[in-house]
Amino acid sequence: MLIIGIAGGTGSGKTTVARSVIDRLGTDKVTFISQDNYYKDHSHLDMEARAEINYDHPLAFDNDLLIEHLSLLKTGKPASAPVYDFTVHARSTSHTIELQPNNIVIIEGLHVLSDEKLREQLNIKVFVDTDPDVRIMRRVLRDIEERGRTIRSINTQYLTTVKPMHEAFIEPSKKYADLIIPEGGQNEVGIELLSVLTAKYLSGDQQWNSAGRN
Repeated sequence: MLIIGIAGGTGSGKTTVARSVIDRLGTDKVTFISQDNYYKDHSHLDMEARAEINYDHPLAFDNDLLIEHLSLLKTGKPASAPVYDFTVHARSTSHTIELQPNNIVIIEGLHVLSDEKLREQLNIKVFVDTDPDVRIMRRVLRDIEERGRTIRSINTQYLTTVKPMHEAFIEPSKKYADLIIPEGGQNEVGIELLSVLTAKYLSGDQQWNSAGRN
């Protein structure tokens, strides 16, 4: 099994890169995991307390559960990933995502490269590097359209947690990347390169295996 981790700041285009690679390889050959679904559950707290949590800190994620699920996939067993509802800051009580074992697993998320234990699970480490102005505009649109946020709440969150956490944890994690893809989904060359590398693994390329990427 080849596990690819794709990290980057909010709105950088991580999901677009992941989906583009999957489209090139075939959806039947890749299992996709979003780190966003592994936010720690806060359903035991009231809404006011949930809203005060720093969701941009690495410790906001239940990476132990994510690693446990990766271990299951490696042994050929399926796993049930949680579904996180951003409108209420809690995991869904009625839905899960069934993850099936596959030759390729792609994980994307803010802190995929920030956590050492998670980083050790990865065969290919990718960082999507996009201009901050582009990223914040994408986040504004997403949070309004998909998460029911107001401009004021988005601005407050960006200044108090998103920007500081990016500078403290996400940007420094770029040093661990094997491949940096500037401008995310707009970078066809970077996406094609990652796709070709992954396809070599699928084809059983001997040079790839001799390099220890198996």
